[in-house]
Amino acid sequence: MPLLAEPFEAGGNGRANRLRRRATYASTGVALLLIAVKVAAWLATGSVSLLSSLLDSLLDLAASLVNLIAVRHAITPADREHRFGHGKAEPLAGLGQAAFIAGSAALLLVEAFRRLLDPVRVAHFGIGIGVMLFSIVATILLVRYQRHVIRETGSVAISADELHYRGDVILNLSVIASLLLSHLIDWPYADALFGAGIAIWILYSSYRITGASVVQLMDRELPDDERRQIRRIAEGHADVVSVHDLKTRAAGPTSFIQMHIELDPAMPLARAHQISDEVEAKIREAFPHAEVIIHQDPAGIEEHQAFPAPRQASG
Repeated sequence: MPLLAEPFEAGGNGRANRLRRRATYASTGVALLLIAVKVAAWLATGSVSLLSSLLDSLLDLAASLVNLIAVRHAITPADREHRFGHGKAEPLAGLGQAAFIAGSAALLLVEAFRRLLDPVRVAHFGIGIGVMLFSIVATILLVRYQRHVIRETGSVAISADELHYRGDVILNLSVIASLLLSHLIDWPYADALFGAGIAIWILYSSYRITGASVVQLMDRELPDDERRQIRRIAEGHADVVSVHDLKTRAAGPTSFIQMHIELDPAMPLARAHQISDEVEAKIREAFPHAEVIIHQDPAGIEEHQAFPAPRQASG
């Protein structure tokens, strides 16, 4: 087993890296396109809900640029100074996105409150609806591509981006509803109320992105079902007596899996090493972006506890 693995460029991971990069280019391009059309529509209509959508697209662009830089850094192979790779650049980018999103929501709430106090009728609502329909189609196409990339790579940064753009579809539908209500029933408060509702949705998206990022930055264990799957794979080998001290964590696209497997004490070292390689290969089939470290123990020999029991107080 090599001392310093380079998982990102080997085999299928090279394709995964290309998918991550293309996803960041796609989200940046879509954000630029939508900003251009929404600026024109906002200038024509003066709608605060359309302004909220424009502001969201501006922050989409900023977040996508952060993602682009973070993903390029995260897929850099492990080096002498970063033995575990650069995967945590992705959850750091997720926190950056959450900050952008929360800031946009705060600004939007302020503008919506101002419009509630001083409502303004929306002009040229047909232009606004046309731009929103175009935005919905472009965003749905982007989200479909991002979901494909997430299935192939498990990227946290792309997942955060996809979550935000998925929320944009609802946001754009809300803008259309706001424009229709303002025009059809002449209710000027609809625009501001929908803008405030969109801001609350954006805050919720920020909360979800923050939670997903913190999980990885704090080296939380993989989900229980994945840990059970890892244990089943290891214990499924005919020569493995048992498994203990299973430890897992994730950093961006890479999962790190460590465990001890117990083997027949009379087994030759070469055979023990071969079994370890076989178990590792099976685990990597199920978790293709994982780094796996396996320690072989002779079965029946008691080891020192990894976490000693607390000392009993003397009477």
